[in-house]
Amino acid sequence: METMGRHVISELWGCNFEKLNNMQEIERIFVDAALKSGAEVREVAFHKFAPQGVSGVVIISESHLTIHSFPEHGYASIDVYTCGELDPNIAADHIAEALGAQTRENIELPRGMGPVQVKQAQAKAL
Repeated sequence: METMGRHVISELWGCNFEKLNNMQEIERIFVDAALKSGAEVREVAFHKFAPQGVSGVVIISESHLTIHSFPEHGYASIDVYTCGELDPNIAADHIAEALGAQTRENIELPRGMGPVQVKQAQAKAL
């Protein structure tokens, strides 16, 4: 069945503290992830929190990529939503690898098909 888009939500654990706390590095990783998936980057906005943590968004023509990082826990929550033919897993995989995630729980939701049905999250060691 046709969908409006695909939405990957990832829980990343065991990530590199320095990377999770470096706004410029996260911004670079997210823009690279968007481009690697074939997306067209429109806007980029990131914020560094004190004493630590970064939140941000890369808006793409095909939707968005976001992050909320918790360096003190080695944790980041990310989501990648793409419309059209783009595979959001390409960007999500790139982000997880670039942040050095040791464990990842991943859920993919089809968007625009009616009631959302969430399947059990799949955890995998990277």
